[in-house]
Amino acid sequence: MEQDIISLAQAILKTNVKVIERLMGGMSNYTYIIEANGKKYTFRKPGEKAENFVSRQIELKNIRLVEPLGITNHMVYLDLDSGIKICEYVEGKVLSTLDRKAYLKQVSDTLKVIHQSGLKAENDYNHVQRLTDYEAINHTISDRYLALKKTWLNWFEQYKGLPMVLCHGDAQPSNFVITADNKAMVVDFEFTGNNDPYYDIAQFGNIDFTDALALLDEYCNHQATSADKKRMIFYRMFLTLQWHQVATFKHEIGLSEKLHIPFDKVAIAYLDKAQALKEMYEEV
Repeated sequence: MEQDIISLAQAILKTNVKVIERLMGGMSNYTYIIEANGKKYTFRKPGEKAENFVSRQIELKNIRLVEPLGITNHMVYLDLDSGIKICEYVEGKVLSTLDRKAYLKQVSDTLKVIHQSGLKAENDYNHVQRLTDYEAINHTISDRYLALKKTWLNWFEQYKGLPMVLCHGDAQPSNFVITADNKAMVVDFEFTGNNDPYYDIAQFGNIDFTDALALLDEYCNHQATSADKKRMIFYRMFLTLQWHQVATFKHEIGLSEKLHIPFDKVAIAYLDKAQALKEMYEEV
């Protein structure tokens, strides 16, 4: 893989390239830090069939939309067919490697820059249609998934009319970089669109759901109410259903064996999380 990254990067940058390290996080891409002419970049090579879940044309438009906000790194190259992307490297530490709760204010401040920018994406995230689209490329739709989705759709009726603003769409800790001046830069705008701000907060709980609960208090500037928590749990449950479909797809196309990752078990684990969130929502 590293030699493949070097060959691709050299063809694009027209100079010698060396790989520094691979960045971990997410299920869809291979991301590396590379160096060319003494300057560092991030190089993204999408995983197999990643184009089923994102639009590169929309990603490009949203990157251009948010770059002037000063909260992300500059994109150097994006191929709309392959999804290969090169960006200037942001010096700092990836938040998923740090004490996440120590940087809640920085994360909240960065998300508010996006949410309160007044900018609008060309695309809405469109949760219901997205699940439908993901289901359409899978051969297996479990009864358990359908039952949990039905519960989520019942909740959806009370949230579907909420105002939408520009959201990052994948605000998990591995997409934040804490810089030397103690700011939170955010990267990876594949899933960006108009959405409910609470969706970004829910995504921050990707590693540990208590991170999302803590960020919710910080974002609201007060202890979250029961209504706040339910709204955020609603989106967190959607995320588990979404990623269940992605993991199911990866298993069906043979990536469990190819990558030595049991995506069938990952898919089940997401349904377990969805069930736990259902119970939490009903108890809050």
